[in-house]
Amino acid sequence: MKCRSSGILCHITSLPSRFGVGDLGPGAYKFADFLASAGQSCWQVLPLNPPAIQSPHSPYSCLSAFAGSGLLISPELLYRQGLLTRSQIRDIPAFNPNKANFRQTIRHKTGLLKAAYEHFKSKPTDEQYRRFCRENASWLDDFAVYNALRHHLKTGWWCDWPAHFKDKDKFESGSLNAELQDAIEAEKFIQYTFFSQWFALKRYCKERGIGIIGDMPIYVSFDSADVWANPHFFKLTKHKRPCVVSGCPPDIFNKKGQLWGHPVYDWQELKKAGFSWWLGRMRHNLSLFDFVRIDHFRGLVAYWEVPAHHKTAAKGRWIRVPKEDFFAKLLDSFPARAIIIEDLGHITPAVKAFIEKLGLSGMKILIFGFGPDADSKVHAPENHVKNSVVYTGNHDTNTIRGWFEQEADQRQKKRLFDYLGSQVSASRLNWTLIELAAASVAKLAIIPLQDVLGLGAEARMNRPGTSDENNWTWRFNWHRITPRIVERLKEITQTHRRA
Repeated sequence: MKCRSSGILCHITSLPSRFGVGDLGPGAYKFADFLASAGQSCWQVLPLNPPAIQSPHSPYSCLSAFAGSGLLISPELLYRQGLLTRSQIRDIPAFNPNKANFRQTIRHKTGLLKAAYEHFKSKPTDEQYRRFCRENASWLDDFAVYNALRHHLKTGWWCDWPAHFKDKDKFESGSLNAELQDAIEAEKFIQYTFFSQWFALKRYCKERGIGIIGDMPIYVSFDSADVWANPHFFKLTKHKRPCVVSGCPPDIFNKKGQLWGHPVYDWQELKKAGFSWWLGRMRHNLSLFDFVRIDHFRGLVAYWEVPAHHKTAAKGRWIRVPKEDFFAKLLDSFPARAIIIEDLGHITPAVKAFIEKLGLSGMKILIFGFGPDADSKVHAPENHVKNSVVYTGNHDTNTIRGWFEQEADQRQKKRLFDYLGSQVSASRLNWTLIELAAASVAKLAIIPLQDVLGLGAEARMNRPGTSDENNWTWRFNWHRITPRIVERLKEITQTHRRA
């Protein structure tokens, strides 16, 4: 990462596209051009993994820690490959351009991907496809089988499948009928297509001087190929159900804590295996991205464990991770400079000292810096440190304008205005805080696109701990990105010597 860089946070699903959600097609390339023209050198995205159905399309609860989401595949690029017809990409439902409609998109895009696969398999063997399958067999074979079985059995959790399916060690893929064998091959085709489109976009960004920051959720869904294929790496009962689940303890925002519900890792088993699963996961992510943000870093030092039958996270407990051994392995294999950590929440002095020892870059959230509690001091601009990434807000916070209009009380507004030296209207505050982020000593400044556009709470990406139907659905239109916005962003970037 360059010293004093800057970039924009915008998930792929938020991009304009004719197909229900943003994808890896023309809109993504146009967004890369926008970043380059605005003088930005980083594009941060949210996880690209296929979301589990049980978590309303949250990219932080996924079917696989390695696979890519078929929803992000561009039909337009498939048409250019000759795998779809003109009528197939022209005759589409009337999708809402301002909001992602995941269910409608899944129905429509599933049909398009099936049609593309039929075209693909009718052609001569593609050696690039075969090479992709060989090079990614360590995760691809398990995921393809798992997802094909999910669609075939349709009986809920994999732990309720017939024994010869749920016990991966006893499972023999060669015994499946021709229909299931073809479904497995179709899953591999979808993954090949996703990664082909992704790496083409990554190359395009690199040619324009743009590095991509990816996001790695700490946990995976119970409904995932990873837990099915590696149950010994998770704390499960003898019936292969979670005995404890993930969450975070009660705090001033939530007296009952947050019950996330993911299965938690059995770190002793991971250690016995040399942390191979985690090392493979990091290696895979650093092939996809130039930098990786590890979500909920706190859970890699000690995590909050809640009995699976509890309805809230209030009566959980902290469990230590063999952090010294794990990070010795991790940082012996991968450079610290390529890793950003989400060090928000319950960060004790001991955890802070460990982060400093490792030399990892943490996060500073500007809108947190004007709060009433002691934690806000860490995020206050005068307390930023060079080895950090400053954000105006992130995918879990309100936008600048939404925070100011709906969340900040009079004391917070006074602190903000006292710091700025004058009062600023809600309509102008976004550019004031963008400039404040750019002026920070932090080596990297990341601005959510919603803040660049000056949008309010209606454009918020996620409300943590809720099942709000608007979570993850925000999208923008190109008319919002005006030449004036591009020039102003570039001017701020150059003034504060960021690239």
